[in-house]
Amino acid sequence: MPWEVDGYVASLTAASPHTREAYERDARQFVEWAERGGCPSPEALDHATLRRYLAFLTTQQLAKRTIARKAASLRSFLRYLKRHGIVTTDSGRSLRAPKGSARLPRVPNAGEAVALLERVEAEAPDDDDPVARAVVLRDLAVLEVLYGTGLRISECCGLGPRDVDFAQRTVTVLGKGAKIRRLPLGGPAREALDGWLRSGRKALVGPDTPADAIFLNRRGKRLSPRDARRILERHPMPDGRTLHPHVLRHAYATHLLEGGADLRVVQELLGHADLATTQHYTHVSKEHLRSVFQATHPRA
Repeated sequence: MPWEVDGYVASLTAASPHTREAYERDARQFVEWAERGGCPSPEALDHATLRRYLAFLTTQQLAKRTIARKAASLRSFLRYLKRHGIVTTDSGRSLRAPKGSARLPRVPNAGEAVALLERVEAEAPDDDDPVARAVVLRDLAVLEVLYGTGLRISECCGLGPRDVDFAQRTVTVLGKGAKIRRLPLGGPAREALDGWLRSGRKALVGPDTPADAIFLNRRGKRLSPRDARRILERHPMPDGRTLHPHVLRHAYATHLLEGGADLRVVQELLGHADLATTQHYTHVSKEHLRSVFQATHPRA
């Protein structure tokens, strides 16, 4: 096809699977819109056409942040077309979309997070079904590790046996920017992980199981971020909310700060290169701010 979308998607080797899916979806939606609007090939593109596309997205009542992401996807796609000589000018280089305000997810408080984990731990699968028992042990271990270490979901799914040191009570991960960080592994996370490795993992091992994967799905393959999201879908909050794995990372950081942790320490634990990223990523609840003020200020 003249738009070379398949080639563009294949070039996104450094992106995560989630980002690759989003960028492919955005590129195909744009191509469909362009062809429907009388722009059959990339050579006919100009900046005015791109602006009309952003205006069209606005009429779809999409959030500003969604439109901003689609504009970023489009700029990436057009850079690819220019780089491969499919177009002579990059008409998307100056394309800008208004950014929406950063939205913080609703983070469960410490009591809610602990209640979720205790509810999963209390599940009693049929002992006659080793796979069902293994799934419960795995789900608990994944949730305890996510909340107990603040790992990104891709980092959690990528863990191997050599990354966990039970004697030193640490887990080592290779994060963004090829940065290695070693994190403390709390007691509940250690116990859940040890239970999964000793009594659960072997029930899911199959002929295609990679030896360097700690967490497995039912097919015996390495657990994927999508598999991890399904774990949280099976274990909603008491009010019916389904948490995204990233919310557990956010809760990890928020609860550390509410407990008095230094922002620089949280930055190191999260693996952020810039402290400003940590400041945007975390928040302290209004209730906690009020309690600190009342407990410490002489005129509270």
